[in-house]
Amino acid sequence: MVSSTSLTSVLASKQIKEDPESLQIWGKDWTNGFVVAPSAVVFPESLDQLQDLVAYARAHQVKLVPSGGRTGLSGGAVASQGEVVVSFDRMNKILDFSAKDRIVTCQPGLVTANLQAFAEEQGLYYPVDFASSGSSQIGGNVATNAGGIKVIRYGLTRDWVAGMKVVTGSGALLDCNAGLIKNATGYDFRHLMIGSEGTLGLIGELDMHLAPQPEPQIVMVVGVPSVVDLLDILHAFSDKLTLSAFEFFSDLALQKVQAHRKLPAPLANRVDNYALLEFDESELAKAEEAFALCMEEGWLVDGVISQSQAQAAALWQLREGISESLAPYTPYKNDLSVRISEVPGFLADVDRYVNEGYPDFEVCWYGHIGDGNLHLNILRPESLSLEEFFHVGHTMSPKIFELVQARRGSISAEHGVGLLKRDFLGYSRGDDEISLMRGLKHLFDPDQILNPDKLLPLTEA
Repeated sequence: MVSSTSLTSVLASKQIKEDPESLQIWGKDWTNGFVVAPSAVVFPESLDQLQDLVAYARAHQVKLVPSGGRTGLSGGAVASQGEVVVSFDRMNKILDFSAKDRIVTCQPGLVTANLQAFAEEQGLYYPVDFASSGSSQIGGNVATNAGGIKVIRYGLTRDWVAGMKVVTGSGALLDCNAGLIKNATGYDFRHLMIGSEGTLGLIGELDMHLAPQPEPQIVMVVGVPSVVDLLDILHAFSDKLTLSAFEFFSDLALQKVQAHRKLPAPLANRVDNYALLEFDESELAKAEEAFALCMEEGWLVDGVISQSQAQAAALWQLREGISESLAPYTPYKNDLSVRISEVPGFLADVDRYVNEGYPDFEVCWYGHIGDGNLHLNILRPESLSLEEFFHVGHTMSPKIFELVQARRGSISAEHGVGLLKRDFLGYSRGDDEISLMRGLKHLFDPDQILNPDKLLPLTEA
């Protein structure tokens, strides 16, 4: 265990917490089912202090678990074996802004929504967005390569990182890319760090691209009787206009969010599935043409379109409120992706497996159909304790991941691997790939102090 007395050799006492309440708060993320047992939480305020922490950890064989907004869903920020949690809450400043480059330099603890607000103040736009943007932090977004609701138009977090400074597990400070657009000087360590879940280095500073402000957006929600028609609808609209979002949710998901947030039904009659589309106001006529075509083909049966920004926000609640509305059911979650063309068949495969083997379980689907990312939520029956239910969930996962593997998909589309999916990595990565990943871990973190036991399967003793 680490004592605050020894940690004060690198940080002030006000930057260290050891009380039980703080350890429980900062020692975990939104994932359920893991032991939370850090020895301390520290709050560095500069790159120099990050380097000092790594040097201290190497010298004393202390394990460090980086922690951002703690909104992760894979156990990537869980400290369960006496590690020191490195919180970036106090490294939350905007350091610089170049209007000509449209690049903002910030610390990793900056809350995503605050970056979005800063961009808006400059007449610009930071487009990576998701339900947790009010509490997630940019460093965590980068560490997991977060996606969200606008990937179909704007891409992933990876596409907006212009550069970064990162302290590796060896204590080296890397200045990656420095905001350059063109840089053909060999390996791009910036992209290696993105999505590495804090296992290779601690991100201390970020250069983030900003985009021009989009024009006002219109939101449309349509009823889709058969999930197989979702792709036809997507193609019909994509052929005529540029979509900012194309989201999907089942009627069960809609029922849960309506009950939780006291929302009215979007359509006069219930259907099995719904799609939410967002697009530029100037393309309304093209969207109406696509809607008419889909109605003629029988791919959709009804729809509603926003008449104001307030109504657009209200329609978005139907999608963005789902995760929150499912929380009381302590769902067993899986964040999966397959090629867009494979989505209907994959949905049918998983539904068949769960319905045949676990008929008492409710399966709640929603996700980003426009990029092939599906969120599978299996709801806990009242008859099962949390421990029993998660045991069953872990038993189900290998079969579900076999279905993912058969379609050459990913067992984690945007939430990372962390602890939750660490031992299942082989369903998406080959043995040779995992061996190379282990080699990179040893190269960048020779003393194995950074986010231990995350991402990579444990080796046999």
